[in-house]
Amino acid sequence: MEKLKIAIQKSGRLHDASFKILKNCGISIENGRDQLKVEASNFPLEIFYLRNGDIPQYLRDGIADLAIVGENLLYEKGDDLLIQKRLGFSKCKVSLAIPKQSTIKGVKDLEGMQIATSYPNTLQKYLDKQGVNANIHLITGSVEIAPNIGLADAICDIVSSGSTLFKNNLTESDVILKSEAVLASSPTLSKEKQGLLDKLMFRIDAVLRAENSKYVLLNAPNDKLEEIIKILPGLRSPTIMPLAESNWSSVHTVITQEKFWEIIDELKSAGAESILVSSIEKMIL
Repeated sequence: MEKLKIAIQKSGRLHDASFKILKNCGISIENGRDQLKVEASNFPLEIFYLRNGDIPQYLRDGIADLAIVGENLLYEKGDDLLIQKRLGFSKCKVSLAIPKQSTIKGVKDLEGMQIATSYPNTLQKYLDKQGVNANIHLITGSVEIAPNIGLADAICDIVSSGSTLFKNNLTESDVILKSEAVLASSPTLSKEKQGLLDKLMFRIDAVLRAENSKYVLLNAPNDKLEEIIKILPGLRSPTIMPLAESNWSSVHTVITQEKFWEIIDELKSAGAESILVSSIEKMIL
C-alpha cells in the first residue's frame, strides 16, 4: 500500500502547530525532531522533517506529496504548487518597514534605494506591480538590523506581532502579502495517493471546523423560542428539548468563533438564560 509523504518544518514557528494538527486528526506519530523521517503507526503516512526553504522543491520533485508550509514561502518559492487547504494558524504578513525617523512614507519613496530582504522574489513582484525600481539586498539572517547599520534604507520581512520592528525602531509602511499555514501538494500525486489525501482532508476539515466553533446550550421560555431560533445560525436547525419546568425549553446549537459574542449578546437580549459554552473536539458534517 502506498503512503502519503508529508513535509513539515524540522524547526521553526510552524513545527509545533503542524505536529499538533496531525495528532488532532488521530494520526499517531513520534515527535521526530532528531530524525529526517518518521512513520505514523495508524495511518499510511510518512512525515519528513525538513528545512523550511527546501520544502517547495521537494514538493515539485515529488519527493514529498504534501507539506504544511507558510503561504508566504509558496509565494516566494513555489507559486506553481497547489494549495489544498488554508489551515488558519501561524498568520503573519510580509511587509515593507522603514526607520521611524525616515522621510520615506511608502513604496513609492523607495525609488533607487536599497531594500534588505530574505524574500527577493516576493519583493520584486511587489516593486514591479508598483512601478518602482529599487535595489534588493538579499540577507538570510537578521534583516531588521539592516537600516540601523547603514546597509539598507528599508526592509521587507515577515511581521507577526510587530515587536521585532518596534525593538529595531522600524515601522510598517506597506503590507505586501498576508499569509497563514497551508496544506500544499505535489503536482504528481497518484490516484491512490489522491484517495489517501481525501481521507486526510476529511479529518483536517473536521478538526478545523471544531476549532472554529463552540457548542452552546441555553434555556429559554417557550414564548421566546421563535425569536431565539431566528438568531441562531445552527448547522441545520437547533435541538430543542422541554425542561422539567413547564413552559421552558433547552436549546442546543453550534456557533462559529467569529460571530460568537455578537450572537450571545443577541440571545441574552431575546430572553435566553443559563447559557453554557463548550469546546468541540471534532465536527463531522
